[in-house]
Amino acid sequence: MTGDVDRALKNLEETCRRVGAKVTHQRREVLRAVVETDVHPDAQTVLERAREGTPTISFDTVYRTLHFLEEHGLIRRVHTPAERARFDGDPTPHHHFICTTCGRIFDFESDEVDRIDLPRTVEELGTVTRRELRLCGVCRKCRTQRGAGEKEETDD
Repeated sequence: MTGDVDRALKNLEETCRRVGAKVTHQRREVLRAVVETDVHPDAQTVLERAREGTPTISFDTVYRTLHFLEEHGLIRRVHTPAERARFDGDPTPHHHFICTTCGRIFDFESDEVDRIDLPRTVEELGTVTRRELRLCGVCRKCRTQRGAGEKEETDD
């Protein structure tokens, strides 16, 4: 994970130089808070994690920084059925499985999905430049717990 953080911080520095923005401590801490975890944190969680390195950082700064990082392709927003936006520190192409029970988001890659021939109606809409499949369901852990709970109820 350290390599991922170092690479992300280097990309932040290069991006800031290219667009004429400052590489601030707050931007570094927010990016680090997203990249250091695989839980796809929401803005509130990013705030809590960023405050470990920058206790005075505000929610407004975190939210604006998340927008800046997303706008420049350093992180990705993951659209979920929940109300809060979640963020992914891995900007490379991949897909997501979202558990509708616990809310956890799992990354996965699939050459099969990436090669699927798109319907003609999609091609008529425009040119696809990126594929992001989002699957919603119940993760293995929740399914197992649910099955255990159902067994317990029938044992009484």
